[in-house]
Amino acid sequence: MRATRRQRGFTLLEMIVVLVIIGLLMGLVGPRLFHQADRAKLQTAATQVKMLRGALETMKLDIGRFPTDQEGLELLRHKPQDPGIAPLWHGPYLDGPVPLDPWGHPYVYSTQPSKDQSFSLYSLGPTGKPGAGDAIGYLPLNGAAGASP
Repeated sequence: MRATRRQRGFTLLEMIVVLVIIGLLMGLVGPRLFHQADRAKLQTAATQVKMLRGALETMKLDIGRFPTDQEGLELLRHKPQDPGIAPLWHGPYLDGPVPLDPWGHPYVYSTQPSKDQSFSLYSLGPTGKPGAGDAIGYLPLNGAAGASP
């Protein structure tokens, strides 16, 4: 009688075939996943701009104005130094620090009006560079950000 041998593990050829199949699947699915991640970052930036706009509008109801360029978005977190408006400030208007955009850059705030707001508030997008054409948010009317929302 012959003793039957049980095969243990995988042969090198089987492992290569599995790796090739995984590589092919990643080649087909990977780009779609990366595209979805890019879209998610764009949506996150747009949502954060709207959230910051809401906080700015709430603060304006309390103190009667939006932050100056020098005060910026930090006025949402820290009481103003101006004794005329400090008693009116009922913040902080954000639960945490002013967020960075999804690409790790600070949001740009300016008292220059945008098409929809009396201020500008936007992310410079993935490049983080003005004029690259990928800014998201309420852009200044003069086109200083170099892109449309």
